[in-house]
Amino acid sequence: MRRAFVAAAALAAIAFALWQLENATTGLVVERERLGSIPVTTYRSAHGPPAPVVVIAHGFAGSQQLMQPFAVTLARNGYVAVTFDFPGHGRNAIPMPGGLADHGARTAALLDALGAVVAAARVRSYTDGRVALLGHSMASDLVVRYARTHADVEATVAVSLFPSEPIGPDRPRNLLVIVGEFEPAALRDAGVRAAGAATGRFEDGTARRFALAAGVEHIGVLYGRDSMRETLAWMNAAFGLDQAGFLDTRGGTLGILYLGLVALAWPLARLLPRVARAPVGSGLGWRRLLPVAILPALLTPLLLWPLPTRFLPILLGDYLAVHFAAYGLLTALGIRLASRGERNAFRPDQWGVLAVAALSVAGYGILALGMPADRYALGFVPGGGRLPLVFALFAGTLPYFAADEWLTRGPRAPRGAYALTKVLFLASLALAIALDLQRLFFLIIIVPAILAFFVVFGLFSRWTYQRTGHPLVAAAGNAAVFAWAIAVAFPVVAR
Repeated sequence: MRRAFVAAAALAAIAFALWQLENATTGLVVERERLGSIPVTTYRSAHGPPAPVVVIAHGFAGSQQLMQPFAVTLARNGYVAVTFDFPGHGRNAIPMPGGLADHGARTAALLDALGAVVAAARVRSYTDGRVALLGHSMASDLVVRYARTHADVEATVAVSLFPSEPIGPDRPRNLLVIVGEFEPAALRDAGVRAAGAATGRFEDGTARRFALAAGVEHIGVLYGRDSMRETLAWMNAAFGLDQAGFLDTRGGTLGILYLGLVALAWPLARLLPRVARAPVGSGLGWRRLLPVAILPALLTPLLLWPLPTRFLPILLGDYLAVHFAAYGLLTALGIRLASRGERNAFRPDQWGVLAVAALSVAGYGILALGMPADRYALGFVPGGGRLPLVFALFAGTLPYFAADEWLTRGPRAPRGAYALTKVLFLASLALAIALDLQRLFFLIIIVPAILAFFVVFGLFSRWTYQRTGHPLVAAAGNAAVFAWAIAVAFPVVAR
């Protein structure tokens, strides 16, 4: 009865959230097209006179779906909003040149893509020829750079700005900087220096403002009410309009959707087949488990620090794959040494059942969780030849998840061991970043995402193990989902 109640409540939450998200675009025309290799989406009112166009650019390892709240907010208030995927990102099949090493080549290619979208958008029949820009994180610097050399850009909104060059008093024209309250102090300081207090006049392009979005961090700033309100007010002032109405603050709705999807996994786990007759796992107590858990966290970044790890055409994904693999192999070695000859029986004829169960877990993570993300939040469908990268990354993630699940599951597994090993992995990744900050800096951005993944799929792992009795089911499923997420999120680069 409890599982039936949870399933009903979860389905109700999912239905409500999907209804809310779909209704956000009520009254809008949403058109998807390609400008060469660049996927472009235009949001505009179904009726109304030609309007100013706002070109909206996503950040590093992002996609145009991330910028939907800004696009829908502006379009629902009479503007034409255009989002797109930069080279190497989302469904843009053209790799990003230069990687992190050649800043000049990378910046030039990204600015070319931005310029192509701006040029195409401003001549459409439903625009009045006036244009503004909005960019987040990596793209905040790009939109500022572009607007500095194009005086016909009426206004620029830089979200989570870290400028690479000093910003003058009138270039770019009418600059608004938005930073999340919980973003690093360095971003807030950079934003204050760039925009300062509210100064200048919109008429001569010298308007400047710094706005702090309450209660949000680097990704949450894309969903915050303050971000939407400040952006709409700035565009109204820049273009002399008086639009005030709908704000797309879908963060709470997305939370309800994913709360329902996660909760639904609990009753669905009862449908998985039994894999082991009796629960299996390493069976290590705290005394033997701690060294096995701690040593890989320390050794992995130290061992990889001097080694070349650039072998995949996906920026930083190759390092993550190697880090996962090395960490997993060291953990497996530690388990073997600490087990002292102990063996957990596993019948060979059950491998087929295990594969079916693991595919079910992976399928739920990729389809049930990934497809809504692709529509409402973040690109999750592998485009531009990314699918082979999923399998290459899976070869790295599987050793880690297999060893970690085996270490922390079992009839005598200590309570809290699973959480401890995840904290240690994040600490290991932080150590790797500290040892090679220049190359691995952008991994800082995904640490919150990895933490969220560990929490959500840790629940899936627990429910899966309770039903199947074998750690490798959740290990294979979670490794597949994580490999998929890395392959579709990180930029593809030219080698």
